[in-house]
Amino acid sequence: MTEAVVRNKPGMASVKEMPLLQDGPPPGGFPPVRFARRIPTTGPSAVAIFLTAFGAFAWGMYQVGKGNKIRRELKEEKYAARSAIVPMLQAEEDERFVKEWKKYLEEEARIMKDVPGWKVGENVYNSGKWMPPATGELRPEVW
Repeated sequence: MTEAVVRNKPGMASVKEMPLLQDGPPPGGFPPVRFARRIPTTGPSAVAIFLTAFGAFAWGMYQVGKGNKIRRELKEEKYAARSAIVPMLQAEEDERFVKEWKKYLEEEARIMKDVPGWKVGENVYNSGKWMPPATGELRPEVW
């Protein structure tokens, strides 16, 4: 816009003669400026968060306890089953040992037949203390 249109006067005029055109507030004024810190109150409270976390922890510990009980029962069942078959396994091992011991004594008698005073199967250590026989092969080279 030109100055002539604003003042409704043609040509140049003194600044003093110009009407004052100044921006002002709207009618009724500006709305108040919010300068205070206002934290929204939406969302769960601290107590609700704590109780939820505690509930989740308690439920998890309950599940761990249930799992421990099941695992303990399975372990007891496994031990009971193993202890039930131990006599049979021991009998099988004893039978195998006796067969192998007989083979061992026959081989010892064959090897030591020319040695005077040799008694087959006698303990050479003479400690007087009984030791249970070792399991597995008595002498791997004898077959």
